[in-house]
Amino acid sequence: GMMCLWCGVMEVMREAGAIRILSRVLRPVLSRIFPHAFHNGVGDEEITASVAANMLGIANAATPFALAAMEKMDAENTDPDTATDDMVTLAVLGSSSISLMPTTIITLRRAAGSAAPFSIIVPVWITSFICAASGMLLCRLASAAKKGKAKKTKKNTDRKNEEKDCATAHTLSGRKARAKDDPVLGGVSASAAKVSGGGRSAGI
Repeated sequence: GMMCLWCGVMEVMREAGAIRILSRVLRPVLSRIFPHAFHNGVGDEEITASVAANMLGIANAATPFALAAMEKMDAENTDPDTATDDMVTLAVLGSSSISLMPTTIITLRRAAGSAAPFSIIVPVWITSFICAASGMLLCRLASAAKKGKAKKTKKNTDRKNEEKDCATAHTLSGRKARAKDDPVLGGVSASAAKVSGGGRSAGI
């Protein structure tokens, strides 16, 4: 019942434009976490709704918004076989997000007869913040490592191409030098030139 209630609340908030307002409020923070999505305006509202639902402790309500955001970001992805940095970040935050109001755990504790079902709020704040920060740090490190590897691969490819071009130019210059210094090759080249010239004259 509690889950259905919060799912309905999130949908009402989205239809009423509250998610759009919340997106503007959280934009300074989320634009740093999801730079490409918020810069291009792709899935920003869905990301905001998903993050807000996770912060309220209703992960089941966050899942549909996260899937919608993933679909929009994947539509803009130039490499469909590889997830973008924002897509990976959203998946990580969906699993280790900051939970301001752990409604699911509170509901379970109340149903189990806990005398103080809200006593876990502060420990949840601390642990969820550590998890979210650790997840974000790992995402940034993985992204930097991937970019560094791609840059190194491109640099090595460019260097190999330059070495190949230099080797080809050196080979051609060596052949020209040998043809110039070798009388036999020079005679052959001169004869070939005469034959070619005679053929053109006969054609005329």
